[in-house]
Order: sequence, then structure tokens, then C-alpha cells
Amino acid sequence: MCPTSASPAASNGIIRKPTQYSVDRTVDRLKTMLREQGITLFALVDHSGEAAKAGMKMPNTKLLIFGNPKGGTPLMIAAPTIAIDLPLKILVAEDENGQRSLSYNSPAYLQERHGLSVDLLQNIAVVEALVAKAAE
Repeated sequence: MCPTSASPAASNGIIRKPTQYSVDRTVDRLKTMLREQGITLFALVDHSGEAAKAGMKMPNTKLLIFGNPKGGTPLMIAAPTIAIDLPLKILVAEDENGQRSLSYNSPAYLQERHGLSVDLLQNIAVVEALVAKAAE
């Protein structure tokens, strides 16, 4: 996993923040925040649950896929390749040592990766606020 202090470029654009909450509690907190902000949760992927169904064991790992077409569509019009990174995602995971964290693609990294103008960055910056609030 990438350290929390790594720059977006040094960590391939992935920012990781520790959380004191369990994976399931963190996911519940994020779902509540998304609902309160009118942001659509498109999918919740239970990687560890699917692994268990396949007879394998892995630490609790869940991926939230979310967004808002009013925010994402202008990005995809300006830089169609960003569609590969949208909707936004937050990975909530526990590692083999029991440490829990939230990981997401840095908006600044996505801006650089897809050549977005600075003024469009605000459309995806919500991910940082969500992670910060969910981890506190």
C-alpha cells in the first residue's frame, strides 16, 4: 500500500488515509454522507465477500463507486479519457495487520493524467472531503 505522505505522482495518484473505524462502519459513514449530499452510490463492491464465495480469504475490503452526472459529464466532455476513472471510487480496506484505511485517486493526479483544466478540478474534489470526514 502507498504511504499517506506520498505525493500523488509518487504513489501513482493513490492517496491513502488511515481510519479508526471498522471497514463496515466506515462504509456506512460514507453511504450516509453520499446520501446527505445527493451523490449517487452506483455500486458497492464487496471484494472480501466475493473472495469468500470463491473459497478464499482476504481482509475486509470494499469499494464504493459514486458520482453525480452534473459534475462528471463536464469532465468527460472536456477530456473523454477521464471516463476510465469515473465514477469516483473510494476503497475501504483492512490490511493483514488489522490497520484500516481509505484510498482514492487524487483529483490533482486525475487532472494531470487527463489534461483537465484547473477550473474542472472542483467537480471531483468532493472525494477528498468525503475521505477526510469519514476517517475522522
